[in-house]
Amino acid sequence: MTDQTQPINLPPFPQDYRASGVLLHVTSLPSRFGIGDMGPGAFSWIDRLQDAGQSWWQALPFGPTGYGDSPYQALSSFASNGLLISPELLLKDGLLHENACEDFSLPSGAVDYGAVIQFKHRLLDLVWGNFSAGIRRDLRAPYERFCYLQAHWLEDYALFRALKEKYHGVSYRDWPTELVRRVPAALTNARRELSKLIDKVRFAQFLIFQQAQQLKEYAHSRGVGMIGDLPFFVSPDSSDVWAHSELFLLDEGFRPRFVAGVPPDYFSENGQLWGNPVYDWDALRRSDFRFFIDRLRALLAYVDVIRLDHFRAFVAAWHVPANAQTARTGQWMPGPGAEFFHAVRNELEALPFIAEDLGLITPEVCALRDEFHIPGTRVLQFAFDGSPDNPHLPANYPTNTVVYTGTHDNDTTCGWFEALSEAERSKIRSYLNRAHCDTSELTQELVRLAWCSVAGLAIAPLQDLLCLGSEARMNMPGSAEANWCWRLTEEMLNTSVFQQLRDLTASSNRLRVSQTLPTARMVKAAS
Repeated sequence: MTDQTQPINLPPFPQDYRASGVLLHVTSLPSRFGIGDMGPGAFSWIDRLQDAGQSWWQALPFGPTGYGDSPYQALSSFASNGLLISPELLLKDGLLHENACEDFSLPSGAVDYGAVIQFKHRLLDLVWGNFSAGIRRDLRAPYERFCYLQAHWLEDYALFRALKEKYHGVSYRDWPTELVRRVPAALTNARRELSKLIDKVRFAQFLIFQQAQQLKEYAHSRGVGMIGDLPFFVSPDSSDVWAHSELFLLDEGFRPRFVAGVPPDYFSENGQLWGNPVYDWDALRRSDFRFFIDRLRALLAYVDVIRLDHFRAFVAAWHVPANAQTARTGQWMPGPGAEFFHAVRNELEALPFIAEDLGLITPEVCALRDEFHIPGTRVLQFAFDGSPDNPHLPANYPTNTVVYTGTHDNDTTCGWFEALSEAERSKIRSYLNRAHCDTSELTQELVRLAWCSVAGLAIAPLQDLLCLGSEARMNMPGSAEANWCWRLTEEMLNTSVFQQLRDLTASSNRLRVSQTLPTARMVKAAS
């Protein structure tokens, strides 16, 4: 079979660009250690994407998860999630003994974060002990170089995690006042007292960085690009807020004066109250947006393109008084606008972004997106309200667009369709000219509709390609429980779905010939 399409490039997508990919978070990959990771399962997944003719793998944020195990509430904007470290790669690298994992039995189904955290922490203790004892001395110089290059965030993060452990995981605002206020003498004493734990945190970050770099290089060797995800806001209990409180609108007790959210929308009649502190954009401007640009640069060490979560907040964000019970009482407050993207382009020499321009989108949001030629997002599950002007209908797409059947915040397409009224289902069947199709056939038709659209890039969650129901949903917005747990099995990967996907990709003229991937000259990522 001969591939027929143009090679893909960084956004913005040229007029004749056509490519496709799959949305799947790393934690959802199969492995024998209770959670997907950067190891053999991820390498095999890239092989599967290549075999299916796909150009892109999109994942969710990589940050260390905190409250609710959400990747959108990370303990740091810069650090990576140690739960993604592959035990197999540690064994291969000689940092673990062969029997280190034998006495742990972890479930093969949904992620049990409590069990996984216990297991991975034990392994990292062993790895750090081995490294400290002199195993793999050749890694000492690369480790020290990593610590030097990443010191601008790593030192604060390592101390933050060490203090978190010392104070049994409570919010940093409940630490002793001199630590909350970062009194220099108190920080010096803490670093001295917790030096061994700090070193272990640093080394874990080095390991995940090394493994992620290997994975990215392997993806490039297979012609697969990586799409990452940057949450717009940061967690209230994070090293970001603790170390850079001056960049957020906080009160004298370091509590948010306002929190982020969105007004009533598709997902919630009372809006969504996220609880994240909001930025002091005047303070960020005074540093030429250094903190935010450093966040982008850190992620670009792992991926090629970044999905900018909650893009509309660059124009205006919904600020809710911190004591409000719902998001209804918020108000729109201006963001940094074009000034920010000019600063980013000057620094990174490119804008390798996809805009998540969903929700209440105003003409100003569209104008900002289009001024910098950033591809927007369209979601087929939002397309069928009966309006011919609905921007999510394929007839209304510009080519510089990424179309999804659904996102991590939606139900699976099968689950979504089953929850509709019969009248709504009939309307969608009529649009597709498939009067009698069942739920699985309908899902396949929506994938086909996305792939056959004029959008430059078409992406489907793996759950939709497999026609899975609501049991495979990744996240329920507004709910803090039972999210981020879904995992696929090896059996799910051994189906005809991937050959069907390749056939569809070929027939819709999205099949990859080769991959024109970013280089250090194109996007200035972290070293």
